[in-house]
Amino acid sequence: MRDAHIRLADVFSAGFPRYCRDNGPLPALYYAVANAIVACRTAALGGHLLRCEECGHDVISYNSCRNRHCPTCQARARAQWVDARTKELLHVPYFHVVFTIPMQLNEFAIRNKEVFYNILFAAASQTLTQLGMDPKRLGGELGFLMILHTWGQNLMAHPHMHCIVPGGVLDDDLWVQCKNPGFLFPVKVMAKLFRGKLLDAFKKALADGSMSLCGTLQRFKDDPAGLDALVDRLYRADWVVYAKPPFGGPAAVVKYLGRYTHRIAISDSRIVALTDTHVSFAWKDYADHNRSKIMTLAIGEFIRRFLLHVVPLRFVRIRYYGFLSARSRKVKLQLCRDQTGGGEPSDSIVETSTTSEDPDKTPSPTWAPCPICGCTRMCVVREIHKPDPGGNLAVAA
Repeated sequence: MRDAHIRLADVFSAGFPRYCRDNGPLPALYYAVANAIVACRTAALGGHLLRCEECGHDVISYNSCRNRHCPTCQARARAQWVDARTKELLHVPYFHVVFTIPMQLNEFAIRNKEVFYNILFAAASQTLTQLGMDPKRLGGELGFLMILHTWGQNLMAHPHMHCIVPGGVLDDDLWVQCKNPGFLFPVKVMAKLFRGKLLDAFKKALADGSMSLCGTLQRFKDDPAGLDALVDRLYRADWVVYAKPPFGGPAAVVKYLGRYTHRIAISDSRIVALTDTHVSFAWKDYADHNRSKIMTLAIGEFIRRFLLHVVPLRFVRIRYYGFLSARSRKVKLQLCRDQTGGGEPSDSIVETSTTSEDPDKTPSPTWAPCPICGCTRMCVVREIHKPDPGGNLAVAA
């Protein structure tokens, strides 16, 4: 049975200082993420003293860290983002397409996160855009959003792209619906096109030096022929692109977005046990008929796996393309709505940018009801300032 009080912050408090001693120095961003997770909703970040207007009960509300890798801070950001996306939905079938890469590329992604993830975004988006423009298929401009996930259920590296694609295109400002509401593009065609585009960009990044061969990849500096052989094998391999059946209407799209958009590698709810040396968490084994299991790791190994999924500072994990892109959305989305049904988009939708998950954007505060009388009118009595720097940190950078 899960201990309901175990949080990711507890794991980092227990193990991150030792992990740093054993493996440091680490990238500065890792220290920042760890310290944010540990300090979130504690006195280390300050807060507010609230008083119930009905019964006078006082409550302290500590500030959140607003770091996008923190499980405590994602619920509000997700709710705001999903609300904006809900207003943009068209009354058409929506498809869910997942682009994955062979496991041989995982170590390149881990050691070249920004470069490799940008290549992944580009290859997947170009694949969908090219097939959408193909006159033999839809013959127009697709609009879609893409969400980067970098993890598997066991927390190991597994970069893949989730794409939400409305079932139609804009062709000279006219909406063209998918001929078959249950079919977008052949998965084998998508896989081959995606493979070619990603490997072409991958080879260019190797040639111009933007793809670094560091760490375990150093072996390819000493064996260029081995790297060429790996690329050749990847060209011959069958890549996996998965196109799920279309969503059951706009409500199902919203439900999906709420589950997938602001996810991090692991949530607090999956952590089931913590000792001085080990942490146990729930995971789903897709190779064993999706059975739910418990995995126990040394705390250091758990932290190592979690840190694999810390993305570069300000790297945008949710991006929009085609008639949903920021520069086209205001005009083209309305064209689509006029021809497929739906009301006027609000100004808040038009202004929503790809940086909707910006950790520096402060959300407006909301207070929980009074725990004594249930009154929702909680007023701020005074601000609680942060203590001197250095308190309640996982470890100093």
